[in-house]
Amino acid sequence: MNPDNPDRITFRRRPQQERSIQRVDAILSAAAALIAEKGVSAMKMTELAAVAAIPIGSVYQYFPDKAAIVRALLDRHSSRIRQKVGETFALVTSLDHAIELVCAMVDWYYREFRSDPAYLGVWLGTDIDRDILQLNMQHSDRVAEIFLGSIRPFLPAGSRIDLEARTQLFSHLIGASIRFAIMSEEEMALRMLCEWKQVIRATLLAEPA
Repeated sequence: MNPDNPDRITFRRRPQQERSIQRVDAILSAAAALIAEKGVSAMKMTELAAVAAIPIGSVYQYFPDKAAIVRALLDRHSSRIRQKVGETFALVTSLDHAIELVCAMVDWYYREFRSDPAYLGVWLGTDIDRDILQLNMQHSDRVAEIFLGSIRPFLPAGSRIDLEARTQLFSHLIGASIRFAIMSEEEMALRMLCEWKQVIRATLLAEPA
């Protein structure tokens, strides 16, 4: 299967008319509420239909299975993050500035999603399906590409950093560390993120020894 077009976990039928769009929004809102309450694994399609007040047959018109719903919610979260990353790193003026923007993004990411109870359930739900996990990885890679494109003009000509590998690694690590912080008690979460930002400042763009 081509991971850029995972038909098995996408819309069975894309909404076109306003009524259909509203129905899909109702399904996804109900799914987010159920995932926040009990997690992806415990969510049942029949229960989802009842909460959304939509016939189960209509749910299956749009989503072939639970994985497709998780993918749609994941896409929403991913789009918000990539939009913010794109807006933020369009403003880069130097490598030092880029590092501080990364640290600011860590703070934004944590604040934005700690108060979103469905966020963690959706992201943890990526492990229910290998194809969704692959989409999650692709999202992190796209974030890395945005950052890489923004800082490349400021790199010294003799830099020995394997920047593509390093930015992809840090993109995955930043996402994982913030999700870990969201799962933690808030005081400790803030302490951990403070330490993580110190690591980012010291190592993200450090030249190899």
